Amino acid sequence: MLGALPALAFPAPAQWWLAWVGLVPLLLVVRAAPTTLDAGIRAWLGLAGYVLTTQYWLLPSAGPFLAVMAAVLGALWVPWGGAAHWLFSGRRVTARRMLAAVVVLPSAWVAAEAVRSWPSLGGPWAALGASQWNQPATLTSAALGGVWLTSFLLVAANTAIVGALVCRRLPGRLSCVVIAVASAGLGPAWFLWGTTPAAGTAARVALVQPGVIDDAVAREEAGKALTATLAGQGIDLVVWGESSVAVDPASHPDDVRQLTELARKVGADLLVNVDAPAPAGGIYKSSVLVGPNGPRGIYRKTRLVPFGEYVPLRPLLGWLTRHTRAAGQDRGRGRGPEVLRAGSLTIGPLISFEAVFPDLPRRDVQRGAQLLAYQSSTSTFQGTWAQPQLASAVAVRAAEVGRPAVHAGLSGDSAAFDARGRTLSWCGSTDRGVLVVDVPLGSYTTMYQRLGEWVLALAFSIAGTASIVALRSRRRGDYGVV
Repeated sequence: MLGALPALAFPAPAQWWLAWVGLVPLLLVVRAAPTTLDAGIRAWLGLAGYVLTTQYWLLPSAGPFLAVMAAVLGALWVPWGGAAHWLFSGRRVTARRMLAAVVVLPSAWVAAEAVRSWPSLGGPWAALGASQWNQPATLTSAALGGVWLTSFLLVAANTAIVGALVCRRLPGRLSCVVIAVASAGLGPAWFLWGTTPAAGTAARVALVQPGVIDDAVAREEAGKALTATLAGQGIDLVVWGESSVAVDPASHPDDVRQLTELARKVGADLLVNVDAPAPAGGIYKSSVLVGPNGPRGIYRKTRLVPFGEYVPLRPLLGWLTRHTRAAGQDRGRGRGPEVLRAGSLTIGPLISFEAVFPDLPRRDVQRGAQLLAYQSSTSTFQGTWAQPQLASAVAVRAAEVGRPAVHAGLSGDSAAFDARGRTLSWCGSTDRGVLVVDVPLGSYTTMYQRLGEWVLALAFSIAGTASIVALRSRRRGDYGVV
């Protein structure tokens, strides 16, 4: 279970520094394996423990399938374990092997994270780079290559530390120390001397967090009551959490009228969230923007939570709904990204689980989004690591695309971040009420926003090349050449 150690870098423990050293014990255990196969199995078990630890809170909805999921995802790191053994094993670890290791192992890790990011496999939840969400200096590397580059640098630093421990020659050890320092220092260097957000105006945003209210009607009424207290405070936008409205506005004009009157009273648009049957059939999770003159636009969630909002292969796995909290009926999917306009403010709405996907805010920014607005409801996992993990992911998305972001949790955690991912305000899961934040709209075009997934392309290229070299070396029986 050594792979579970880096999991403590994520909220709630939030020991971010562990991500820079937490893989070292696992790498040493993998190195000590008698064969490459044994090394792969050790990496598999270690990363299965990582998944279980970071997502233990899924047990009520996934049940015994959580262990299966952890085993499947952990298997993606078998090549990483094999590569570590190939490069680190033997009586003598040369400088050439170490230089290869600090390139190959981070690439294999990132490639595994990318495959895991397929939505049906659970998405990139707890990608290693996301552990730096509360350290703006180290998180700034995400502006260069997304969370993938931050993960790459973390694994490179851990690998270099192992190299410094196992290399026998002083030049090799010094090289490893330099690489570890450089990996850790890239983000802070760009934070100090790189591009910064342009100065701009601020938007006064209110995040409504009524808490755990099971009755849908009472939940909506609580949101309305809290929002009414904002009258006269100069609010530009009010954001409610996921599933905050009990009925679909298209078929309930009275509810639309009440929300419109509330927006008029407060003097701000309301971004509410609907989880209800649509008039044409199906149930959708939808962000609905309501202004003083009525609805302005709608966005329907496109990335659904496996088991929470739909059951993959329902004919085969539908029995899980009888023993867990898995979705009894699959939610419908939206058609794609949308931006909504609240006066002069352009919003990129995204819902809950979508906070972990880097591509979604990139597309919203391409459509002109000035502010990313996330809505979530994690009441099922109240008081667990799920809530701060989800809110912290929003900081990573803000840093990646250079746009401020807010997150309204129905029962926690609500938070706001500037365009560099720095925390502006945070409301924990035990708090109730309204969080009012002046969000600076200064933004900039990050390298990641401009170039896209260049780190993934590089990682797969390096991992593929290393695989070919390893196969050829094995056929020749030459394990000493890299």
